[in-house]
Amino acid sequence: MSKIWQRQTGRGPDLVLIHGWGLHGGIWDGLVPALARHCRVTVVDLPGHGHSDLDPQLGSVDGLAEQLLAVVPEGAMWLGWSLGGLVALAAAAGYRQQVAGLILVGATPRFVSADDWPNGMAPDVLAGFADRLDGDYEGTLRRFIGLHVGAGADSRETLRALRSQLFAHGRPSEAALSQGLRFLRETDLRARLGAIAQPVTLIQGSYDRLVPPSAAEWLAAHLRTARLHTISRAGHAPFLSHPDEFATQIMAAMQEEVPVHAR
Repeated sequence: MSKIWQRQTGRGPDLVLIHGWGLHGGIWDGLVPALARHCRVTVVDLPGHGHSDLDPQLGSVDGLAEQLLAVVPEGAMWLGWSLGGLVALAAAAGYRQQVAGLILVGATPRFVSADDWPNGMAPDVLAGFADRLDGDYEGTLRRFIGLHVGAGADSRETLRALRSQLFAHGRPSEAALSQGLRFLRETDLRARLGAIAQPVTLIQGSYDRLVPPSAAEWLAAHLRTARLHTISRAGHAPFLSHPDEFATQIMAAMQEEVPVHAR
């Protein structure tokens, strides 16, 4: 098992923040001070990203979820973004007593499209990122985060923030990046959603180019405790482009209770 880096701040109900592929917990730096006034916030770096050690034996997002469950507060709300959303879904489905609820940002139960799943990225596009890692590590990461921005004047500022954070916790290992891309390519959690009875808040950018808004709509229809909030003109990182609206949704989610019919 790898050593998971974490940082904790604030007081109140527990909230765990899980970043996406190729980045690290520092991506939440602009959001944490506001949240820490109301919550005890735990920020993590996924294995092989930022300050956390790589675990080459990890076989699935379930393994990732188990490693986080071992180090974060029990009974916390989990906020998962992108790959972090897959990890949060797996944790909530497998460990209902340890995860109080979910906030899913730009998240999906299946990242790549298939004959029965039109709500994902084309498999060859994801494969292209994997193929280019060997020859152009930094360029591949920069191209990937370029897909995170939405529309409007704030898109340049969002991209600037992403680029400034990219290597702020060090460079993610190529092995970890390949491992993460494999998880994105292979994971399909659709059949396990029925096990999730915790409250779920879905936050989706209307201009998300990595996870189509239709994926969030599908989740909202198939998770019996979910509510969906779409942020107009936001891309894949609405916490950077629309921080005030995003923070408002987080605080509303922290007060959610499980509907009676789902208990």
